[in-house]
Amino acid sequence: MERLASLYEVSPESILVGRGSDEAIDLLVRGFCRAGQDSVVICPPTFGMYSVAARIQGADVLTVPLRADAGFALDEQAVLDQCKRNVKLVFPLLPQQSHREPAERRLGARPDTRAGSRAVVVVDEAYIEFSSAQSLARRITEFPHLAILRTLSKAYALAGARCGTLIADPEVISLLRKVIPPYAIAQLSMEAVLKALEPAQISVSNERLHTIQSERQRLLAALPTCSNITRVCQVRPNFVLAEFADAPLALARSAERAC
Repeated sequence: MERLASLYEVSPESILVGRGSDEAIDLLVRGFCRAGQDSVVICPPTFGMYSVAARIQGADVLTVPLRADAGFALDEQAVLDQCKRNVKLVFPLLPQQSHREPAERRLGARPDTRAGSRAVVVVDEAYIEFSSAQSLARRITEFPHLAILRTLSKAYALAGARCGTLIADPEVISLLRKVIPPYAIAQLSMEAVLKALEPAQISVSNERLHTIQSERQRLLAALPTCSNITRVCQVRPNFVLAEFADAPLALARSAERAC
């Protein structure tokens, strides 16, 4: 735990380590949502586990779709409008780029406090290492209703180890520690995590991230020259979204190259 706290630059009292981000999402829903009474807000297209965990718990799922006409940007006002008294969790898709300050300031505080909402804003930073943005983790003291999801599955290539971290106010972490099942991380997973977080291995991971970022920029420069591509949308940390005039043709050509 101390190694992960150091990596994310937060205190150990502010982190909960579990079986990937999926368990953290499940714990948040079980900890804050009453079955048949409370709701969560999601912004599709987005990670499917938010709604899966909510429906398992019996919580209602309210959707605020991303604005496809604006490069799948977050509709901030629509999210705030959905935050009524029974909304307990909000899963916004904040851009993990350096220009996300306006969104974080509006969604980091309690959404719609005039309506009495006490929603926790859950920001998923699974891919933040691939971007130039600063994590919001260091701002949980400023925004106590903010929770951050981090994982070693992506940038550190440890998906099989199933090690995710929830970063939140110590009171939130204390609550969820009462809910999490025992033996969250297996011994072999702990050994893999400790090895991956050694200084020399972190340097290797950072070099690989730099290569991926460089290749992403090369791809972005090349895509607009392809006759089959009609639009290249806003870049998410490790993804490039493009629209094709003939998507099945692009899929077939990709499959040919993969063989």
